[in-house]
Amino acid sequence: MGIHKVHWEDLRSYCQKLIEAQGVSREDAFIVADSLVDADLCGVESHGVSRMAIYLKRLETGVVSKRSQVNVEKEYPASMALDACNSMGMVTGVYTMKRCVEKAKENGCCFATVRNSNHYGMASYYVKLAADENMVGVTGTNAPPNIAPWGSSKPYLGTNPLAIGVPTTNDPMILDMAPSVVAMGKVILAAKLGKEIPLGWALTKDGKPTTDAAEGVKGSVVPIGGPKGYGLALFIEVLCGILSGAEFGPHLNNMWSDFENPQDLGQFFCAIDISKFIQVDRFKTRMEQMIAEIKALPKNDGVDELFVPGEIEHNRRRERRKNGIELSDIVYEELRELGEKSGVPFLI
Repeated sequence: MGIHKVHWEDLRSYCQKLIEAQGVSREDAFIVADSLVDADLCGVESHGVSRMAIYLKRLETGVVSKRSQVNVEKEYPASMALDACNSMGMVTGVYTMKRCVEKAKENGCCFATVRNSNHYGMASYYVKLAADENMVGVTGTNAPPNIAPWGSSKPYLGTNPLAIGVPTTNDPMILDMAPSVVAMGKVILAAKLGKEIPLGWALTKDGKPTTDAAEGVKGSVVPIGGPKGYGLALFIEVLCGILSGAEFGPHLNNMWSDFENPQDLGQFFCAIDISKFIQVDRFKTRMEQMIAEIKALPKNDGVDELFVPGEIEHNRRRERRKNGIELSDIVYEELRELGEKSGVPFLI
């Protein structure tokens, strides 16, 4: 399989134009393209430009609104309940986290729920917005069923990710994880590329371990730590689906196969103003102390360096901004075909 190396800004500009060609505003198209390309920069290709085709198809069919609108249904000093009105998930996510940051500056923190939303890509994208404002950021989203409750082979819960970010004197420390061994997006991408998946990632629809990515897509992914991963997925579902008033579990519609009914995903966002608890400089100094102490710990055999959450992704982002993003033949040609279909010159 061939590899094509492209410049990240050229890729972002091209994806933005593809989205604009669907009638999305320039500002909203930039947010979506920036989120997708940032995922590729970080090495999270499952949430990168490989998803352009499905996003454009959902816009084209009208199952996702091309015009972004977020209605505030309830608002208090430290909380909000929002209706995304079937807007694109990334645009809703950026809007909501920025509103949380604004309210946290006044009141110390803000927790917001969102209903009637769509897939919002890489969760860490939003907590970084909060960390850049010297705040703790937290977010989660639900997703259509890909995880079976512990003891069952029938998927009920999504690979509902949780992301937490905090500022440091350098790059923010960011945890972005699914309650499964891997996100279903990685299994979907492997199936798209015709690759096998490692044993232990997914189960068939009959609950049997598999290395066949296509069978894994039809089945479920394995929760981390067995019942612990199931419990984490369940409580993220509560915060995203039940609390927000969005759909939940098997009542959510599938992004990949349902082009008639909106997904009605639920999400939550939280910003905590560090300065309301401790001086920001002191917080960052203590963070650096902790990180330095962790990295100085004895290393096990075969381990060259100890990392903190998000560090590997930050390193990849710097390297790929400098040297380019590698796209597979399949993704590269898919992007070319999308340009031909949309009348957008292929300039990557």
